[in-house]
Amino acid sequence: MTRDEANKGVGPGESVSSGESVSSGESRSPGRRSAAQAALGSGSSPERTGRPELAASDVHMAGRLAGISAALRPGEVTAICGPNGAGKSTLLQCLAGLLEPDSGEVLLDGAPIRSLHPRERARAIGYLPQDGEIAWDLSVRNLVALGRLPHGDGGGVQVAGALAALDLESFASRPVSTLSGGERARALLARVLAGEPRWILADEPLAALDLGHQLALIAHLKQAARDGAGVVLVLHDLALAINHADRVLVLDQGRLAADDAPEIALDPGLIGRVWGVPARWLGEPGERALVAG
Repeated sequence: MTRDEANKGVGPGESVSSGESVSSGESRSPGRRSAAQAALGSGSSPERTGRPELAASDVHMAGRLAGISAALRPGEVTAICGPNGAGKSTLLQCLAGLLEPDSGEVLLDGAPIRSLHPRERARAIGYLPQDGEIAWDLSVRNLVALGRLPHGDGGGVQVAGALAALDLESFASRPVSTLSGGERARALLARVLAGEPRWILADEPLAALDLGHQLALIAHLKQAARDGAGVVLVLHDLALAINHADRVLVLDQGRLAADDAPEIALDPGLIGRVWGVPARWLGEPGERALVAG
């Protein structure tokens, strides 16, 4: 990345708050917040800060999305679920401003997202793609620090907080080429968190993680939402969605099949219709397990 590119901000497909290729051109103690929590939000409620709403308005993309409308709210974890090919990743990229719909629009705080300056958009939205590439063999710390480029600073506190939040402090000096797949996924998400975006959009962020790191990461993302950020996750694991999301969007062949509280959106009847398998939930709310077949 050249100095001119850094000064201009980040354009579509180049979000430095994302986990994309760096060569493409993205328990609180009383009176003191931890460094990890500093990386995950300001601690102010959306009402006090006026954090923006992110909304899709009648979004169409040929063969992928058919008239999707949904207004996402800060302070919530929203899960986007659906079978393979349902349009989940496409919708997430539209919400991030990385894909332009054939018709309809995406609005951030009432303004068309494509009209925003790239730097403004990169500060507001951190996007983590499903398969983030890393073109340069940076140290983990320097990779995470790239999340601060939209702000024009080194962000030492924010970088340290993001490393702590993803349990990467012992890896900070290691080249990213030496990381396992799960460790690399955590480093890319730490890069997003270091940018302190008001919206965190992540495509299957838990897929490469072991169980312990899955649970730790979802806890951090839920804390980010409590601190006022909007968190939008594409999830294939319906149990994670029903147990941890505040809201679930279900897509089916590019259409919105459900948009409701998890227990309603992921009703066994709807799972049967959309995924084509009989299913039932076991356990208590927050500890559900899905039995299919």
